[in-house]
Amino acid sequence: MCDNTKITFQVMDIIRGTTVDGPGFRTSIYLAGCDHHCPGCHNPSTWDPRNGDTMTLEEILAIVREEDFDVTLSGGDPLFNPDLTAVLASEIKQLGKKIWLYTGYTIEQINAEPRLAKVLEYVDTVVDGPFIEEQKNPDLLFRGSTNQRIIEINAPSHKNGI
Repeated sequence: MCDNTKITFQVMDIIRGTTVDGPGFRTSIYLAGCDHHCPGCHNPSTWDPRNGDTMTLEEILAIVREEDFDVTLSGGDPLFNPDLTAVLASEIKQLGKKIWLYTGYTIEQINAEPRLAKVLEYVDTVVDGPFIEEQKNPDLLFRGSTNQRIIEINAPSHKNGI
């Protein structure tokens, strides 16, 4: 167990009881920092890792406990700081929550990089790939562009990104 009072995150927002970032009611945590800088991004203010408010791990976990919904990690890109995100996901998973993770990395890129792949031990579903404006489709469920995939991590085919 880690000291939850010393670990901090730059949090753009925490949306309680949302239904747009995964199935059912969820607590969505939007972390600051993203290197992808996708043209047409609907959240460019999240790119700068200094934006948002500094919150301790315990402050975030208190909200997750209070809301008692499954959790979505988004941003920015939660994998901008993969080590911190793995700690956050581990602690949320210990609360018994299912976790969705939105990232601009593909599952192939995540699996190829051990620092990125660490988070896969804790998340249940990854929505992968950068937003591509030319492939934007507002009718897609839980995605912005057709290249993005919803990948269940416990499914046997996840290593292939299917």
